[in-house]
Amino acid sequence: MFKITRALISVSDKSGLIDLANSLNQHGVEILSTGGTYNALRGANIPAKEVSEKTGFPEIMDGRVKTLHPIIHGGLLGRRGIDDAVMQNHKIEPIDLLVVNLYPFKETISNPTTTLKEAIENIDIGGPAMIRGASKNHDGVAVLVDPGDYDEFLEKLDNNNLALDYRQQLAAKAFGHTASYDASITQYLSRSFSQKTFTDRFFYTGELISKLRYGENPHQEAAFYKDESVTKDNSLASANQLQGKELSYNNISDSAAAYDCVNQFIEPACVIVKHANPCGVAVNQSILKAYQRAFSTDPTSAYGGIIAFNRPIDDEVASAILERQFVEVIIAPEITDAAKDILTKKENIRVLITGNQNKALGQNFEFKKVSGGMLIQTFDNGMINESDLKIVTEKIPTQKQIDDLLFAWRVSKFVKSNAIVFCKDKMTIGVGAGQMSRVYSTKIAAIKAQDENLIVAGSVLSSDAFFPFRDGIDTAAEHNVSAIIQPGGSLRDNEVITAANEHGIAMVFTNMRHFRH
Repeated sequence: MFKITRALISVSDKSGLIDLANSLNQHGVEILSTGGTYNALRGANIPAKEVSEKTGFPEIMDGRVKTLHPIIHGGLLGRRGIDDAVMQNHKIEPIDLLVVNLYPFKETISNPTTTLKEAIENIDIGGPAMIRGASKNHDGVAVLVDPGDYDEFLEKLDNNNLALDYRQQLAAKAFGHTASYDASITQYLSRSFSQKTFTDRFFYTGELISKLRYGENPHQEAAFYKDESVTKDNSLASANQLQGKELSYNNISDSAAAYDCVNQFIEPACVIVKHANPCGVAVNQSILKAYQRAFSTDPTSAYGGIIAFNRPIDDEVASAILERQFVEVIIAPEITDAAKDILTKKENIRVLITGNQNKALGQNFEFKKVSGGMLIQTFDNGMINESDLKIVTEKIPTQKQIDDLLFAWRVSKFVKSNAIVFCKDKMTIGVGAGQMSRVYSTKIAAIKAQDENLIVAGSVLSSDAFFPFRDGIDTAAEHNVSAIIQPGGSLRDNEVITAANEHGIAMVFTNMRHFRH
């Protein structure tokens, strides 16, 4: 039976430390410790022995060297029943429990004022070495790296149930802990030393938030992980779910599209997403009006959709949603108590509170798994403003048209390619998404507008990529579009511009494409 006679405790996060050490002391466990942890234990009148007393060698170099000693690593790595004679010969006593969490490197680099020197001093050396040694030797050593595991560990200790399979689980978690730590260091130093976006190795680490019922389809397994490189709390992965069923894979995927899109707008905005595409977007000084206008774009598609706001929502907004539609998820930075009470009437609606608007979106990279590899790209943070627009037609857009064009451009960035978006008065009129032909995307956007009795005539059109032929402009002209925004860059730009001039349509180029596949 596995028995603990000696433990080494050295932690930066001292959550639960005293309760853990008290319990170990009551079980007659000898406790070794270092630095601040030793002082905390002694301050709580818990018997402990400094590592330097055990090794006979003092901490040196401002604490850089304190546990890197054969007495310590031999105690952790010595194989019970195999290395006993060697350990006895060198007066190495076994260490049966290691409790270590590492210098707060991630927390340190999250502070924008941190210097490179400060970051390097927060790279733990002895801690990872001990964790890896103890985890490798899990046959004879239990290792704890997470204060959240202390209660379960103590319960098993009280019941003499520190079985091998449990120690194996702790070891696997500990190796994950050091892997995540090393990945953070690698990413930070790569950025600091090379200034390259992509280096020879790319490491991603995520913390499990939840295992999902299934993936896109019931026969697929799925889980949701929080990106450990994201330090901001106001992200979708950090959102507080107030009510509703567990989020599904598709809920989370669509919520991400809605959350990212709504955060493109400074004005109060509402975005409704269905199957990864915005089906209604609007801005208005009244967040209630923004929702009503977004919903009016395409009420049919909005059914069972995701609604995201970039402003707090109140009881009026909550009531309006329940009166109009069935909704899967509502996302907002804040919610009033009155709105909470109203939404509880529909207990299955998921309500996610994200905190203040995250304009930076909190993301650096996007990933796509492909056969035998991984595609990685920086997040599409490309933005334009009025000064970036190049007017290429005889007709000059009015200021109101320019405002609508910029609004439409922000929306089209989040519509699957080929993307065509009609907008008027900072509200979507029709959205055509994911077609193989840009002409057909235009036709679909017009059909959707007509189905909802929305007037396309006089609206503006945004295209996420250039028009390769004039037929896209001719189709837009059939619906009396007043102005077009597109990247430009086609071999037939002159032909396309000529078509716009013939139809009396104002057109601007952005010189920026927003494909979304």
